[in-house]
Amino acid sequence: MHLVIPFASSLSEAGQHTLRDLALPVLAALLARLTPGDRDEGDEYRLSPPHERVLARALGWQGADGALPWAARAAAADGLDTGELAWGLLSPVHWQVGREHLTMGDPEALGIDARESRAGFDAVRPLFESEGWLCAWGAPTRWYVAHASLTALPTASLDRVIGRNPDLWMPEHPGARFVKRLQSEVQMLLYTHALNDAREAADKEPLNSFWLSGCGVHQPARGETPQRLDALRAPALREDWAAWAEAWRSIDDGPLRAALARARRGEPLRLSLCGERHAQDFVLQPRGVVAALRSRLQRPHAAALLGAL
Repeated sequence: MHLVIPFASSLSEAGQHTLRDLALPVLAALLARLTPGDRDEGDEYRLSPPHERVLARALGWQGADGALPWAARAAAADGLDTGELAWGLLSPVHWQVGREHLTMGDPEALGIDARESRAGFDAVRPLFESEGWLCAWGAPTRWYVAHASLTALPTASLDRVIGRNPDLWMPEHPGARFVKRLQSEVQMLLYTHALNDAREAADKEPLNSFWLSGCGVHQPARGETPQRLDALRAPALREDWAAWAEAWRSIDDGPLRAALARARRGEPLRLSLCGERHAQDFVLQPRGVVAALRSRLQRPHAAALLGAL
């Protein structure tokens, strides 16, 4: 079993403060039984966050930073025949334009239903198809495009951009120029679209742009598919640290308690804790009686370990 916990830490001052006061007794007991394994070093500016790098490595994928084929994998899961084409995930989003800054919202926060999503998709589709791109609708917040230019186009993960200025996350890559142009055209098209007139009349945020991510050709999974525990993601992205702490406590008392029981039985286990910069693996390995006892008596301080991610 391989457990991956994204957003296990935060670099924000409020997140670090919450972490210092957070008691995670089951995680501490589990870490006392595990041995540190691989550590994925990075920084908070890489296009692929640590949890995506860990997941890609577990699946046996190859790809540069920001060029891991998550779109093709999601498209296949949505029932599309991805073939040998290079796919990208086109996420319908709301860009909040302030006087001095721009912020991209979470696609899930739009609360867009299938009817609204298809209306938006059908509106922007001709802009892509006129340039020779293939378009496909997968789900309300998952639109897909395919084109040869997406084969190795580096893009920032949604998990990097949500709540931040999207302009700062557009890569300096020749293939990104076309995407930037299409973003401008889509914004102009949707500005006066009936879909957004209806949404604004209902006091909903308009769908006014998109984010392209996860580009590449489908790669089969060559290794174990990890279990991703995503309860921390939503509160971390909206910086709701009280809810984030509560989600951590639920993970500690739920999946991690089950993992601890597994470790006590001596069954194979790998745990990947992922922050904004780094990811640290912990694995269950045979140890001598004295070493195991010493480890359990000197339990690591979970909050300090997480804070370093």
